[in-house]
Amino acid sequence: MRKSKVRTGQPALAFFIGGEQMPYRKVGYAEQIWYMLRWKLKEVLGMPRFPDHPCRHPGCPKLVPKGKKYCDEHVSLHPEEVRSAAARGYNAHWRRLSKLFLLSHPLCVECQREGKYIKATVVDHIRPHRGDPELFWDPTNWQALCKHHHDVKTRNEDQYPEYHY
Repeated sequence: MRKSKVRTGQPALAFFIGGEQMPYRKVGYAEQIWYMLRWKLKEVLGMPRFPDHPCRHPGCPKLVPKGKKYCDEHVSLHPEEVRSAAARGYNAHWRRLSKLFLLSHPLCVECQREGKYIKATVVDHIRPHRGDPELFWDPTNWQALCKHHHDVKTRNEDQYPEYHY
């Protein structure tokens, strides 16, 4: 015995736009090809997807594509921007030591100066280490900060960096 299919007049799959039910429509092979060709033509003949922006090195007017921060001439001066956090020394050993430091220094130094008692969540380097391992691992160069004060300090350091040529 065969079961007969009952047609209700409703599409098998549907989705709602603005409260209205819209039927699901399969895109045919020719239509798929058309969309791919149209995309490639836009990519080749049309405008670039994103405009180039200036190199972030101070005073450099060269334009770099989206996704890059520095031109080829200045990328070697900013190695910290390219390497991962683990490659820069923020590995399991750092995480263990920073947790121990936060246990012994539970309050944010900057908040204490302001008369507030806020829990510290980040171990910050007082003097930026800029890749120097001695400065990086020196506990006298560490301070406990809350996220807000760490972000403010880091933004100011990154906005006005010191360059050593």
